Amino acid sequence: MSTKEKLILPTMGCGTWAWGNRLLWGYDESMDSQLQEVFNLCVSNGVTLFDTGDSYGTGKLNGQSEKLLGKFEREYSGVNKNNICLATKLAAYPWRLTPKSMVAAGKASAQRMGRVDLAQMHWSTANYFPWQEWQLLDGLADLYEQGLVKGVGLSNYGTQRLKKVYQKFSDRNIPITTLQVQYSLLSTYPVTDLGIKETCDELGIKLIAYSPLCLGILTGKYTDKSTYPKGLRGLLFKRLVPEARSLLNCLRAIAQYRNKTMSQVAINWCIAKGAIPIPGAKNIKQAQENIAAKNWQLDAGEVAELDRAAGAIDKPMVQNIFQTR
Repeated sequence: MSTKEKLILPTMGCGTWAWGNRLLWGYDESMDSQLQEVFNLCVSNGVTLFDTGDSYGTGKLNGQSEKLLGKFEREYSGVNKNNICLATKLAAYPWRLTPKSMVAAGKASAQRMGRVDLAQMHWSTANYFPWQEWQLLDGLADLYEQGLVKGVGLSNYGTQRLKKVYQKFSDRNIPITTLQVQYSLLSTYPVTDLGIKETCDELGIKLIAYSPLCLGILTGKYTDKSTYPKGLRGLLFKRLVPEARSLLNCLRAIAQYRNKTMSQVAINWCIAKGAIPIPGAKNIKQAQENIAAKNWQLDAGEVAELDRAAGAIDKPMVQNIFQTR
């Protein structure tokens, strides 16, 4: 694969969080055909960026999410086939300590998926083992130089760390294509506090927003305690949903006025902010709803309303523990 090939990124992608998390909690092959339909529908409607990670699926199911994504791509033969971008995130496991280990990880992902278009560092180890991070970043750069991937990206990096890594890659004449952060109306910290969007714009990096619906809270379906998920996530919802009440009311009002769903408004807000949202979709209904979030745009007044409602929340979504400054 030549690194001179252009990496095509749409205005919206599809994250495989739903597939990955499902694989962690029990794999059910009966869903494969349904997920293939989801993939087909997305691509045929211009959603061609698909993001996963080599850590999605453990034990006997190690790498299963990547295997499924590769299978779906191979079996698709419709429009936009040539525009599909297969992205994966390579984990900074404690046993990956050298550039060669990162190259090996990228090759393993490519074997499972058929190819890797965009290889990303899943998280930074700067906060607990900075020496390891530089070794793995060298390996990520090697993947690009060896023509094994079309582009490289990062995930969960803040402005200060991003600039250091950018300089390191610039010294090797390697562009950083993308940066993923947890970004939604309930998680504006990377942009409002760290200024990551301005930095990305300055450095020519595309910002990807993962979890743009904040675990589904921004869909509006969690109306009371009886609807909350079980376990630790349920505890988070008990705090976050009441805290977000005014924001959810604002979302609902704009959605009704626009004849859209709350999910579509929340995703469109990300697009209006210049980010590429990657909402998960594990069935046709969710995919259809996500797809309908593009090809229209909130006006400036609506975006400002949502910004005010989001800014008024005292305790928004907790940040990823690996997010750097």
